[in-house]
Amino acid sequence: MLIIGADTVRELLPMADCIDVMEQAMRAVSGGAVGMPDRLATGLPDGTSHFFVMPAAIAAPPVYGAKLIGLHPSNPATGRPAVQGFVALFDGASGNPLALVDGGEITRLRTAAASALATRQLARPDARSHGIFGAGVQADSHLESIACVRDIEIVRVWARDTGKAAAFVARCREASRAQLEAVHDPADAAACDVVSTVTNAHEPILRGAWLSAGAHVNLVGAHEPGHREADSDAVARAAVYVDSRRAALRAAGDLLIPMAEGRVGDGHIKGEVGELLEGRAAGRSDPRQITLYKSLGLAAQDLFAAERAYRRAVEAGAGQRVDL
Repeated sequence: MLIIGADTVRELLPMADCIDVMEQAMRAVSGGAVGMPDRLATGLPDGTSHFFVMPAAIAAPPVYGAKLIGLHPSNPATGRPAVQGFVALFDGASGNPLALVDGGEITRLRTAAASALATRQLARPDARSHGIFGAGVQADSHLESIACVRDIEIVRVWARDTGKAAAFVARCREASRAQLEAVHDPADAAACDVVSTVTNAHEPILRGAWLSAGAHVNLVGAHEPGHREADSDAVARAAVYVDSRRAALRAAGDLLIPMAEGRVGDGHIKGEVGELLEGRAAGRSDPRQITLYKSLGLAAQDLFAAERAYRRAVEAGAGQRVDL
């Protein structure tokens, strides 16, 4: 069995490649080629942290396994990752344990890659500006991933802590081809062609009234029924797409709360990204239409990404081999 650390995952699975892997994953999910029960989650005694177990089985490539991670939102303040754990990968035919792959790095990559895949399918081809809400790990990875699918020229970053937004911009400015700006008014970040919210917010930080005609929105941060990053106006104004309809109707507060308010119905979800890729759901219909992708994150995404990292590690002779 291989132990594949974060540095090796980063080396072997570049963001552009991971976007293509997410296309395979989303097609498999919507095509019924993945066995994927609901994720298990338990709150931890500190009242803010959670432990997640996300199992899945894939027909092709033939693997199964689970991601086991802890989410500790307070960790970054002490210099530790908020997401820690691993993806356990097994051979689908024999059950032989194949690998333990760093779960934090897989989560970082596949989350941003899935947003980029949705952006590739839904954003206007001429989108040139990107508004990012948040200044943490996912802000960094979304800065990279969205630039893989659109020719972004300007990025506006807003965070509740303005110092963190400024530090993010200072740190990322040289590596980005786009012009980066830290903004004090969230409406300035929202007035972009692509908007990505990657925060720990429980209440809306994005208002629908701020969105420009033709924008595409990636809602990424909230993952519980009572939490959301966007208000009901944003959801009501948009054509909504999800990674999994079943998961969204169970846990996506960004959608469930407007539904409970009577602002939108179940039919407001236009389709899954996999259905969009397969031509079973219609995409953007007008340059002025607002589109929205609600991300929850799926075990299938983790397993597809981990399997690709494992296969490349075997080819490269990378990772640490251990005997069980």
